Amino acid sequence: MSLLECVGLTKRWGALTAVNNVDLTVKPGEVVALIGPNGAGKSTVFNLIAGALSKTAGTVRFRGEQVESLPAYSLARKGLSRTYQITCLLPQLTVLENVRVAAQARGPARMSPFPSRSVSSMTTDEAMEWLNRVGLAGAASRLAGELSHGDQRLLEIVTALALRPQLVLLDEPTQGMSVEETRGTVRLLKSLLEENADMAVLLVEHDLEVVFGLADRIVVLDQGRKIADGVPEQVRDDPAVQQAYLGVAHA
Repeated sequence: MSLLECVGLTKRWGALTAVNNVDLTVKPGEVVALIGPNGAGKSTVFNLIAGALSKTAGTVRFRGEQVESLPAYSLARKGLSRTYQITCLLPQLTVLENVRVAAQARGPARMSPFPSRSVSSMTTDEAMEWLNRVGLAGAASRLAGELSHGDQRLLEIVTALALRPQLVLLDEPTQGMSVEETRGTVRLLKSLLEENADMAVLLVEHDLEVVFGLADRIVVLDQGRKIADGVPEQVRDDPAVQQAYLGVAHA
């Protein structure tokens, strides 16, 4: 059974069709990468799934429930979290507070600006555990906006994971990182995924080394249409993918 199922997903702006009749599934525990050339429709698909855009046609089902009309906060409560292509944090809060807000959001005190001492202590401890796991514990008291770009990307990832989602959407998680930072992030993500075997990931990423290092399955878009869907080896050798995405022409 699929955790996420998109059927006939379509988005048009006037005469422009950004996403054209796309079918997409993600199973529990599966890592699926969504790739394609610039303008292929990847980010639009993400925003349709995450409730940031309204669809023109098609359906999005999460855990069997049709959800494409739900706002992001409702999806988060149902077990779907995301990161953004442009880092989205609370820059005037500390690193610890950013993660603690996410941890608190899962519980009954999510709407309380003044949680009880026990709730505050529990979420603080949990937030510190997450920061330790990604090597950011030493920066816990710093403002999130003061972190380097690479550390801000890590903080956004761990904030999404602190919601303990069943599905996390990672939108260009290594964008702007150095080669060393990118490889470190891939190692970290592999480790976190091993620890959370039931959690599924839908990943948009331009770096093919990251894609082939993480994905169980790859979906390729070109000009808004799905042109391939398979395990990495199949997609790597697909002539249509090589021509559309890698610029390799075939006779």
